[in-house]
Amino acid sequence: MKDTSQTIPFNTNNTIACKRFMEAKIDGILIIMCRKIRLILVCLIAISSLQSQAQALYGTTGLLHAPTAEMQKDKTFMVGGNVLHLVPLQYLTTNEIKYTFNYYLNITIFPWLEVGYTCTINYAEHGSSYFPEQSWGKYTNQDRAFNARLRLWKEGWWKPWTPQIVLGLDDPTSHEAYGGGAIKFDEDGMQNNHFTRYYLAATKHFCFAGVGTLGVHAAYVDYRACWFPHYRRPAAGVNFKFNLLPEDNLAVKALNGLDLMAEYDARTVNIGAHYQLWKDHINLIAELNNGKYFSGGIYFKIHLK
Repeated sequence: MKDTSQTIPFNTNNTIACKRFMEAKIDGILIIMCRKIRLILVCLIAISSLQSQAQALYGTTGLLHAPTAEMQKDKTFMVGGNVLHLVPLQYLTTNEIKYTFNYYLNITIFPWLEVGYTCTINYAEHGSSYFPEQSWGKYTNQDRAFNARLRLWKEGWWKPWTPQIVLGLDDPTSHEAYGGGAIKFDEDGMQNNHFTRYYLAATKHFCFAGVGTLGVHAAYVDYRACWFPHYRRPAAGVNFKFNLLPEDNLAVKALNGLDLMAEYDARTVNIGAHYQLWKDHINLIAELNNGKYFSGGIYFKIHLK
């Protein structure tokens, strides 16, 4: 029997064209993937290189007054001092004193644990009606406070969108009201716990490649300082750290040291900024509490690791 089937001719040109089309398609996909990977890496590098700010009021890590879940690098040692307006500080019940001072020491012992010590002092002017005469011309009314922050969850664990979570406390103890030097943890007889608060904070960063990084912060604050009404309220804030390109430009370098901040600290709305003078080793901080009360300071960082 004669085979009447026809053989379909093999078209070499079509095969080559199809091959080139597939190669171009694959190249396009690879280029897109490389761009996305590069963008992700840039964001991760920017986030990992963020320098957490010192919180002037409490001598710890945070925004201006509102707590955050940011942590310093492991084995970071901080020392700083501030001039603080008395109104937002809620430290003394007198109109005679407008400003007070504090200094603090702080160390991040582990990547998940930070502890610190803050001392707040006042200068007794000659002729003061608030301070006794034997205190005139001296720094007096020293209030010593300790703080600690524990990281419960690291940003990006489990899922990329998960925030960092930190549990913190400030000034949890006090001396007894009538001397003796004993330390008390309960509220009865605690007359020196001027800055007592407990909080749970969450932080998430959003990277804008070639522009900067936005930090979004939320917290729940349990405020229990003496002499003033206690409260349990949410707090929130944002900060934006510039990371402009090219970094070798002098103006860009100057702007990249700026970190702008705005917050609601569970009592007032505040604005301010941190500025890195030298590679995050020397930093300035300034704020307007409630838009009108100025406080400012300087702090130094040493990375021991």
